Amino acid sequence: MSLPEKGMVRDELFANMRDRKAADAKWREGKTFSLIYPTGREDVDEVLMEASDLYLYENALNPFRFPSLEKMERDVVEMTGGLVNLPAAGGGTMASGGSESILMSVLVNRDRARNERGVQHGNIVYPTSAHAAFAKAAHYLELEARPIPITDTLIADVDAMADAVDDNTVLMMGSAYGYPHGVMDPIEDLSNIALERGIGFHSDTCIGAFVLPFLERLGYDIPPFDFRLPGVTQMSADVHKYGYAVKGASVVLHRNKDWIWNQIFVYTDWPSGLYGTPTVAGARPAGPIAAAWAVMNYLGMEGYLGLMRVLMDTTEILRDGIQSIPELRIMGDPIGALLTFTSDTIDTYAVCDLMDDRGWNLDRNTNPNGLHMMISPLHAEYADQFLADLRWAVKNHGDSRGVEARYN
Repeated sequence: MSLPEKGMVRDELFANMRDRKAADAKWREGKTFSLIYPTGREDVDEVLMEASDLYLYENALNPFRFPSLEKMERDVVEMTGGLVNLPAAGGGTMASGGSESILMSVLVNRDRARNERGVQHGNIVYPTSAHAAFAKAAHYLELEARPIPITDTLIADVDAMADAVDDNTVLMMGSAYGYPHGVMDPIEDLSNIALERGIGFHSDTCIGAFVLPFLERLGYDIPPFDFRLPGVTQMSADVHKYGYAVKGASVVLHRNKDWIWNQIFVYTDWPSGLYGTPTVAGARPAGPIAAAWAVMNYLGMEGYLGLMRVLMDTTEILRDGIQSIPELRIMGDPIGALLTFTSDTIDTYAVCDLMDDRGWNLDRNTNPNGLHMMISPLHAEYADQFLADLRWAVKNHGDSRGVEARYN
């Protein structure tokens, strides 16, 4: 496509866009179980839209020109830190998403190891269930990646990870909780190893930071996972997941705010003057910062707890419904609003193909094969229909006509 000689008229333009959008996942109909985390509440959607629109054109690159954004970012970091018991000496920044938050954490620990221990060829140790962003960060930052196989219960193997640590290890990590299966790694045991060895430990709560603290307040038994553990040096928290902000809004937190200087890039030899950024991006969209600040202040503790009750009630309905189908079983012991299920007797991918045909968007896990779903409050309205279609798909998975029609 080339740039048109004349612009399209407005009606034609948006008709074209709506035609394109028709092929996208129908998340507003509760059909999508990842990528988007809707509350199902119009009032929350309106707050997000108004906040984003209010800062549609602003640029968070320059806090001197837009001090309101600098203050809102600081507020979001502090509110998020408060949820996960960040000490008074700690600090952090916002980032575009969990991957960038993780990248910044790995960068800080690489440079700290270089400066404080003289490590020139570092490595990071993580379970194979860790988010792929850790492998990505190792690739970008020229570190050796050491993924360690997980146990039969799908959690990090503490002894194997301890054996993989050496004098060049700059960072260990664990998930609280992990994306593939929704289970929590033994964060306390892992962080103790890091503490004893004098290396950084990242508790990845990109999913859990806006789930686990509220579950604790609702009386759930949650293993320790945050800065209350002395070995935890960094955490990541996505506000655009269960904080319900728009994409992309994440937070990276450091036990010591002075470490943030390892994250900041400053350049003074430019004709346009001083250039400094705390993350990869130069120009930064203001909308996600404003939306994160707005939705966190709009919901408050009471609002998040209310959504958490709906979320966990819906998760229990889906868990019980899946477990009532004899051919299926839940993988591991998921702690939050994430379920992965598999089968020892039937082809779950064939089941997923039939669910695709009915408009449901489930992710496919591998090794072993399974179907993955991150649940949102919006799904409360659609849980019964999902389970009915799942029972139908399990019953009819051997009939390939639906699959063939889909691919032909």
